[in-house]
Amino acid sequence: MSQIIEFVDTPERVLLVGVGLPEMGKSEPQESLEELSRLANTAGAEVIDKIIQYRDRPDAAYFIGKGKAEEIALLWGASNISSVIFDMDLSPAQTRNLEEVIGGKVIDRSRLILDIFAQHARTKEAMLEVELAQLAYQLPRLTRLWTHLSRQVSGTGTRTGGIGTRGPGETQLELDRRLIRGRILYLKQAMDKIRQNRDLERKSRKGLLNVSLVGYTNAGKSTLLNTLTNEKLYTDDKLFSTLDPTTRAVHLTDKYNVLMTDTVGFIKRLPHHLIASFRATLEEVKYSDLLLHVVDASQSNVYEQIVAVEEVLSELEALDKPTITVFNKMDKLDDRSDLNILKNKYPNNVELSAISGQGLDNLRAMLLKIAAKDEIEISVNIPQNEGKMLNYIYTHGEVFEKTFEDNHVSIKARMDKKYTGKLERFLAT
Repeated sequence: MSQIIEFVDTPERVLLVGVGLPEMGKSEPQESLEELSRLANTAGAEVIDKIIQYRDRPDAAYFIGKGKAEEIALLWGASNISSVIFDMDLSPAQTRNLEEVIGGKVIDRSRLILDIFAQHARTKEAMLEVELAQLAYQLPRLTRLWTHLSRQVSGTGTRTGGIGTRGPGETQLELDRRLIRGRILYLKQAMDKIRQNRDLERKSRKGLLNVSLVGYTNAGKSTLLNTLTNEKLYTDDKLFSTLDPTTRAVHLTDKYNVLMTDTVGFIKRLPHHLIASFRATLEEVKYSDLLLHVVDASQSNVYEQIVAVEEVLSELEALDKPTITVFNKMDKLDDRSDLNILKNKYPNNVELSAISGQGLDNLRAMLLKIAAKDEIEISVNIPQNEGKMLNYIYTHGEVFEKTFEDNHVSIKARMDKKYTGKLERFLAT
């Protein structure tokens, strides 16, 4: 009798390591490690333990110091840990040194974020961008992958690596570097084509207010877009649950719609090569007319999250864009003291809950005011045989007064200035 064997995909057991430095705030190391824990959970790992070491400066060789690395090695052996994740970016040498002492896999913050992006990439564009970021991360780290092959015989004939270790190591390493550089070049060319297509799309949107949703990851951008459009786009209570930009029309009035684009969430210490790789996507922010900076008002470190988003916007040359600060998740906020301080710092703001709908009317009103900022009142006399012109006025304006005369119709209407050029010959004097 055959036996059915079930394979269970057990989560990877990880130990988290953070570092407290003098320039950090009192609670920052712990808050940052909690965020790393959420990142690890999002990646599918099970967090076994967390360690924070306070130092004056990072150790050049081990980041946390060799003694602390040896303590982690003991935990590794006793707790069946499969990976150690550091809350900072490590140099290739630091990673290699730590793995030698600990005896297992060491991952830094950037590598973890890249893994999450790879899991969540669904479209071809996102997959290309993630691969480009991964290769940019891996390229300077190739040496540590081939150290067992890189020993050479010296010119004097003294063997430093023994038989079988001469030559092929460097050859393999250089081959891998060439392959990765070639792939990076191909990916950049593919992203240039995507960027050109996006330029064409943006040209087709002229005449409409283009709005980009930006904010810290999991601040509720996608939920807000869902609520404003009455659609059910993908959302999840995880970090970086959506990577692909999604543009939808948001209806304000019969005459005014805005185009709103949801963008990838930001995070503190977002890897620079990740920003570079996603530049084609993130340029939607740069070329938009208005930013909605969605903020999770219920977070204790809300200001730090705002600053992290502003740092990325500055790198994208979009920090000076007209911005409405959207204080979201007001239904979860208990203490308003910090919020009142932030509202004074960011006066162009609105409070709402994307889940309950609280405050959405105020946001719509703010968007309508901006969309209709070029609206003017006109008075025109349209001959009754100019039916097409009458239809034009009703299509592009709001008629609030109409009088029939002998051979024409006197109309008073509100219209955006860009539509009034065709009516100049009919303006009432």
